Amino acid sequence: MSDEALAEGVERLNIDGVEVPIFNAARTVVDCFRFRNKIGLDVALEALREGWNQRKFTLDDLWRHATRGRVANVMRPYIEAVTA
Repeated sequence: MSDEALAEGVERLNIDGVEVPIFNAARTVVDCFRFRNKIGLDVALEALREGWNQRKFTLDDLWRHATRGRVANVMRPYIEAVTA
C-alpha cells in the first residue's frame, strides 16, 4: 500500500501512555471486502453487519473509504441489504 493509503482512516489511541495507530471501523470493513478472497466473504459480511448494528461508522464514512479502496461496486449490494 502507498503511504497515502496507509494513512487513510487511522485513529491514534493512547493505550497505557503509548500512542497507537489503529484503523477506524469503516476502514476495517472496507479492508475486509478488499481482501475477501483471502479472509472469506462471510467474514467481510459479518464485519459490515456487526459494525452497522453497533453504530461503529456512518454510511458516509463507509462509502468514502469504499470508493477510495476501489471496492464500492462490490460493497454496494451488501450495504443496501444491511441498511434497508
